[in-house]
Amino acid sequence: MQTKTNPLKKLLGNKGVVTIVAVALCLVILFFAYRYRVDKAINAISVPYALRDIKSRTEITKDDVGVVKVAASMVTDNVIRSENNVIGKYVNYNTFIPAGSLFYTSSVVTWDTMPDSAWSNIPEGYTIVSFPVSEQTTYGNSIFPGDKIDLYYSTYDSGKLVYGKLIEGIEILAVKDGQGNHIFKKSSSQTNAAALIFAVPEELHLLFRKAYATSGAQSLIPIPRNANYNPTTTISSDYLKSLILANTREVPLDYIDETPSGDNTTDDNNNNNNNNNNNNNGDNSIDITE
Repeated sequence: MQTKTNPLKKLLGNKGVVTIVAVALCLVILFFAYRYRVDKAINAISVPYALRDIKSRTEITKDDVGVVKVAASMVTDNVIRSENNVIGKYVNYNTFIPAGSLFYTSSVVTWDTMPDSAWSNIPEGYTIVSFPVSEQTTYGNSIFPGDKIDLYYSTYDSGKLVYGKLIEGIEILAVKDGQGNHIFKKSSSQTNAAALIFAVPEELHLLFRKAYATSGAQSLIPIPRNANYNPTTTISSDYLKSLILANTREVPLDYIDETPSGDNTTDDNNNNNNNNNNNNNGDNSIDITE
């Protein structure tokens, strides 16, 4: 009577089959070991990135932010890794974030920490003005950075009221409350505006200061304009300009001679030469007489 042969035992007894199985197992082990080493080296993490170009001093919204996976080894310490640390913040005043860029700690700030740099790019010949205002004169705190205003002037001339537009096309650089904090937009915690910051050419700055000094802050009324209003910053009324200047004096620009006061060498030399000439002339006269 023949004994049945175990198929598995017979299969394992085949050296060729055993070799193939061993090689297959080695390949599987190598594959997973390689994947493990690669995944460990890459260690992909999710980080936020910009979906569009974002200009300086712009609030970053959820529509501006996407998420992408990158190798952890490529992410430096100054890369922001959570979109919660980006949304609601602002692009720093000296930064431009291009589309596709990651967000960095140096380029994203809160509005409270935004440097007072709204006037860092003022045109040459312009002067910064801080104009005191109130909730009433800003139309219920409705004037914000980037808005354009006209400045009206009210006074009396020979007992009669004079009222008209003095300067037009002024761009607001910043709005601050009584504590010097920025007011950027309406919010539930918004404080009342206390100052409008803007820049105008020096001629207009002097005219503004003279009007302010002679008639007081209440005589100057800011009037906000719509978004499409974009005239050149200029004087609107020669009559009002003349009226203001009639009550003030022009201060000429005096240029001081920068020659040191103690440097009298040239004068001393000239005096010495003159004295020598006089002495020589005197000697010649004596000789002739003799």
